[in-house]
Amino acid sequence: MNIDINISDYNYNLPPERIAQFPLQQRDKSKLLIYKENKITQDYFNHLKTYLPDKSMLVFNNSKVIHARLRFKKETGSVIEIFCLEPCQIEQQQAFQQKESCKWKCLVGNNKRWKSGKIKQEVNGTTLFAEKIQQEEDHFIIQFSWEPENLSFADILEVFGFIPLPPYINRNADEIDKIRYQTVYAKQNGSVAAPTAGLHFTNELLNEITKAGICTSQITLHVGAGTFKPVSTENVGNHQMHEENFIIIKETLKAILYQIKNNNPIIPVGTTSMRTLESIYWIGVKILLKHSSPFIIDQWEAYQMNNNNILVQDALHAILDYMEVSSKNTIHASTSIIILPGYSFKICNGIITNFHQPKSTLLLLIAALIGDEWKNIYNYAMQHEFRFLSYGDSCLFIP
Repeated sequence: MNIDINISDYNYNLPPERIAQFPLQQRDKSKLLIYKENKITQDYFNHLKTYLPDKSMLVFNNSKVIHARLRFKKETGSVIEIFCLEPCQIEQQQAFQQKESCKWKCLVGNNKRWKSGKIKQEVNGTTLFAEKIQQEEDHFIIQFSWEPENLSFADILEVFGFIPLPPYINRNADEIDKIRYQTVYAKQNGSVAAPTAGLHFTNELLNEITKAGICTSQITLHVGAGTFKPVSTENVGNHQMHEENFIIIKETLKAILYQIKNNNPIIPVGTTSMRTLESIYWIGVKILLKHSSPFIIDQWEAYQMNNNNILVQDALHAILDYMEVSSKNTIHASTSIIILPGYSFKICNGIITNFHQPKSTLLLLIAALIGDEWKNIYNYAMQHEFRFLSYGDSCLFIP
């Protein structure tokens, strides 16, 4: 693809002291920056419903953060840290139900201190073993096994694992992070980073929003470590986007279709929800164009297929027809879509999101939605003491 976007144009000065290191005492008391009708204002997140357009639908990512960091202490005293990324050749939910052993793609810290053989860790009568099977280009294949064997891998991670805080939070995970680095509606195990836009919601606020006539729906996209991968190439067209798996059910597709048919706004909560919703359109397009692999959305496919003139309604109907014929209630797919300035949004009419890192694909996504106004918004946030990144404050953008 001939994408001529210079990543330096999406840089800003982020002092370390502006990166929130801890969550606020109350989730919904974070500040809310509102960009609506070309104006920038601010309030608190618990007043969100005041600013949502009538008959909106919020779409939440219900993926749950797993305790993906494992620490093993060798007899020599060296500490080996293993970061579980994703299971090998098996779906996420199956992987967590496995007994006795399983294989995962992992990052390994202090790898030079772990030449070969099994390393182990024991907690309250449970023993976990790890063995390096092979080294790939950017990760290791690790075989885990454990005793007693009747425990699932989900149980094992709960016993041995730590919450994987982002690299810019300069501290070890605390007890509070088990609760606060997780959305209140998290259900499906699988993420190694939180869909952080959702961290501001409380059950009380969700009830208020529903009472105000705002409908809600859920998707599942398992957030990978690639979400923190900076754009290291000067030209964005040379950046390799990460792949993430997502799940969507028939009822959610029907709810999206209803909103589209009635010209009601669809507002994703977070960049992961936005990438999923936009990928759904392209899945429908690929089904209609009879592509051989419609449920894998590659990085540049949206741009290659952009002149197809297929209506959103027709694309969604194509997926629902496919599900009907194949007797499926759930779609499993993967996406590497990169949403850049110039992208034409098909489903999303706004976003609830946090503030993002300089030179990141997430900031590019925001610029795709609101254009160069992102610079004024981020300047405003700096001048008005907003807190940045995962545990920071929130934004509502309605372009």
